[in-house]
Amino acid sequence: MPDQPRDDTSPRTLRLHIEGMHCASCVGRIEGALQNVPGVQSAQVNLATETAEVAGNAALPAETLVTAVKSAGYLVQTQQLTLNIDKMTCASCTARVQKALAAVPGVLSASVNLASEQASITVLEGTAPSLLRDAVREAGYQASLPSADGPDREARREQEARNLNRDFWLALVLTLPVFIMEMGSHLFPPFHIWLMLKLGHDTNNLIQFVLTTLVLIGPGRRFFTQGVPALWRLAPDMNSLVVVGTTAAWGYSVVATFVPHWLPRGTDNVYFEAAAVIVTLILLGRYLEARARGRTSDAIRHLVGLQPRVARVRRDGALHDVPIAEIDVGDELVVRPGEKIAVDGEVIDGRSHIDESMLSGESEPVVRETGDEVIGGTLNTSGTLTYRATRVGSDTVLAQIIQMVENAQGARLPIQALVDKVTLWFVPAVIGIALATFLVWLVFGPPPTLAMALVNAVAVLIIACPCAMGLATPTSIMVATGRAASMGILFRHGEALQALRETQVIAFDKTGTLTVGRPQLTDLEPAEGVDRDSALRLIAAAEQASEHPSARALVEAATAAGQTLPPASDFQARAGFGVSAEVEGRQVRVGNARLMAEAGIDTAPFRERADTLAGAGKSPLFAALDDQLIAVLAVADTLKPGAAETIRALHARQIEVVMITGDNRRTAEAIAREAGIDRMFAEVLPDGKVAVIETLREGGRRVAFVGDGINDAPALVEADVGIAIGTGTDVAIESADAVLMSGDVLGVTRAVELSHATLRNIRQNLFWAFAYNGALIPVAAGVLYPAFGLLLSPMFAAGAMAMSSVFVLTNALRLRRFTPGH
Repeated sequence: MPDQPRDDTSPRTLRLHIEGMHCASCVGRIEGALQNVPGVQSAQVNLATETAEVAGNAALPAETLVTAVKSAGYLVQTQQLTLNIDKMTCASCTARVQKALAAVPGVLSASVNLASEQASITVLEGTAPSLLRDAVREAGYQASLPSADGPDREARREQEARNLNRDFWLALVLTLPVFIMEMGSHLFPPFHIWLMLKLGHDTNNLIQFVLTTLVLIGPGRRFFTQGVPALWRLAPDMNSLVVVGTTAAWGYSVVATFVPHWLPRGTDNVYFEAAAVIVTLILLGRYLEARARGRTSDAIRHLVGLQPRVARVRRDGALHDVPIAEIDVGDELVVRPGEKIAVDGEVIDGRSHIDESMLSGESEPVVRETGDEVIGGTLNTSGTLTYRATRVGSDTVLAQIIQMVENAQGARLPIQALVDKVTLWFVPAVIGIALATFLVWLVFGPPPTLAMALVNAVAVLIIACPCAMGLATPTSIMVATGRAASMGILFRHGEALQALRETQVIAFDKTGTLTVGRPQLTDLEPAEGVDRDSALRLIAAAEQASEHPSARALVEAATAAGQTLPPASDFQARAGFGVSAEVEGRQVRVGNARLMAEAGIDTAPFRERADTLAGAGKSPLFAALDDQLIAVLAVADTLKPGAAETIRALHARQIEVVMITGDNRRTAEAIAREAGIDRMFAEVLPDGKVAVIETLREGGRRVAFVGDGINDAPALVEADVGIAIGTGTDVAIESADAVLMSGDVLGVTRAVELSHATLRNIRQNLFWAFAYNGALIPVAAGVLYPAFGLLLSPMFAAGAMAMSSVFVLTNALRLRRFTPGH
């Protein structure tokens, strides 16, 4: 039976740490809100300590109290804890650990991951971790807090794999003689005759008894130390199935060996080989499973390995090799070509190309020079840089990325809810089916009925392993989020993987998301007889003293064309008109039609072209040399490379694409036409973006929002899935469910494709896990025997059970090779 329910009438007292209280009226509002919660007996709020003491019955959930305080306009302080969980072997284990944690006072939510062997728990501030550890221990498992640097979990996994490998080979050596003696006699009659002549029936059985007993108390001891206590608590798990099955086979054989007269005539057969082979094959499956589980965490190991162990730090005028942990904010560090950046910092001297592909997924190195930011873990490919540390330890971008990936890998998707409900009752149901199988064969089976009943009941117990069910979802999540990180896509919340798969509308912010975010020169048409490059050189020279974004765009265009700009003098800038300056002894004017009209310069030759540019959402400008018009040009915030491709790819998946912007309608319409946007909302104020998302949700549709600015944060939170451009603001990134580190909008398509691939992979795993049990449990029970004479040997059942988990893990690992567009 599942764990017994707790006594809901016992009292419970919870302490809430509350933010935002200022006066006695705050206290009154919060006390009133808490006392209105069903099950609350009393609530006392202390303004001085900013706490609330709430008394109620044990069934009172902490999250209900948090919601009540929030509805009153205040916040309850919470914290996130992670526990390493030992001795979990199947899905029913995770369900029981999660249930035990959820029953601890102060726990708001608990998520247990079989693949990572960890529990992520959200608790009220001040909840003692010891309460959580005690709850896990009472459920029959072991819990510990992870160390600060994290290698303990990997070391523990490696040691477990080594132990399984050792136990498997020991079991194999002990089992082979038993298997050969028993099965060889069945398959090769002359061998049976030779064995009886040399050893005799009793000695043969005695040798099998000794070797099988050694297998059970040696390599198989792990199943008994976990399975028997679980049976005693009436909360059986996969180990309990193995214990019951092997003990039944071994116990029956012991009776047949030493007191055969206790059994009906003709039923004194021994099944030592079944017990020994079951343990050996399950150990093999667990060893293969442990190795495969290790590969699911490759992404985390890769990220941890990016940071060098030591760095070259300038102290007291000299360079010293200093361990990373001893670097402080403000230290000056030197990195040479081929070395990794140690911590986040700002370049104070030098120029180099930095390979940031390990973080952003972008393969092209980027230039970093004085004033630029460098990120710890990236690779310096060319010049020598000196930089000042700005973030160290857990504050670095790399540390935060590792934390985000770990959090995402520990997530439980909504699709897991059905699995949790099934697995909690699965093992007790299997024991019931095995008992029914035994009784049916005992009553209706052919002789020897007792032996046949035993063999088929054991086969049911062994074939019905819920391991594959427990691994189906978390392994796919771990591999997928790791693969996403390698592509520069960080899922801050693993649940976004499933939500993104179900998204029907994706709304984009315009500036900085779909577009570059700053003006660029898009058009330059010279007058007849004027050289284009010469015109651009003069225009940029006149604009180089201006701080206007359009001026910077013109200077960047000339610099990119390889032009050297001459100095300008007598520079004048007039807001709303343009600029004028003297370049190489000649007067250069750049501005709008009003500036030209004021100088008496006729713009008629280019007026039609200027109107066309304006109609395309661009800002037209005129340029004149002395008193002659020499060019019409336009600047505009242009689409990012890949934006149109992204939208086409989303359309191919039947996803509606919407653009939301505060820009004027004409500019927005031009961008929407160019990009292929389905719907466009222009001149939207920052707080209006949330209302637009609510409108898009009409009809029950799920909406994702992609943005990068501070004003996008409310929309990122409101959307079903918020995707932040990594080059944007910290506020936007903190508000999002997923982050595109490179700023490449194509990452949206990659994230959607990975979401589809992950959910497809999870469904494959779940189908295999459930179909496997649904098909083979009846076969093991013997339903095919009346029609076809087919029975499933417990040994084959053990092999199939072990391979089911290995299949699920291997299928999940295919996501490591996920390639967008394939």
